[in-house]
Amino acid sequence: MTRLMIEEYLASMFPRAEFAGVELIKSPLGVRVIIYADRPSLIIGRKGETIRKLQTIFEKHFKLENPQITVSSIENPELNARVVASRIAQALEKGYHYRRAMFIALRRIMAAGAVGAEIVVSGKLISERARFEKLRAGKVYKTGDHVNYIVDRATYTALLIPGIYGIEVIIVKPVPPADHIEIVQRPLEELKKIVEEYEKRSAGEEVVTEFTKEVSRETGGEK
Repeated sequence: MTRLMIEEYLASMFPRAEFAGVELIKSPLGVRVIIYADRPSLIIGRKGETIRKLQTIFEKHFKLENPQITVSSIENPELNARVVASRIAQALEKGYHYRRAMFIALRRIMAAGAVGAEIVVSGKLISERARFEKLRAGKVYKTGDHVNYIVDRATYTALLIPGIYGIEVIIVKPVPPADHIEIVQRPLEELKKIVEEYEKRSAGEEVVTEFTKEVSRETGGEK
């Protein structure tokens, strides 16, 4: 619960930093707070001034004992649903058409190697009546145990003149799911050897079968 409250606070305070998430690690010296963002310099501030302010806020308002803050960048922001959702929200607030922002975000997600992705933008898109627009590419998993470790989902809001737009991003990361099947291509020479061994084994079985039939005829069926 505390982590979710901190994530909401940081996302609202640093919208341009492309905040990606936070991790809390308890230790004997206090709580280590790891903040992930695509633009960490905006969170660190000049000479670490913002970090010192965050330490005070985390200690007083979120009741964290001796918080030690570390700001880290993310390896691939295109595969982080929160970052992608915040980028779409910023594009909408700058006046870009929602379909254009969605198509660009979806193309960049799939180019980064994602298995699949889904983007939903809802609100007063073309009239006073609220509606939603959905784009999907690749395979998108929404049920099953593998959803817990290969699917990243995030929601974001953008405040525009018609009202508040809701943005939902689902990204299936490039991790093979539990039902993944891979076909191994063997060299042709290896396949020929396997076929030859099988034919020799089959021929040997036929000889044994004819021998047992002949013995059975000579002995009258007795073993």
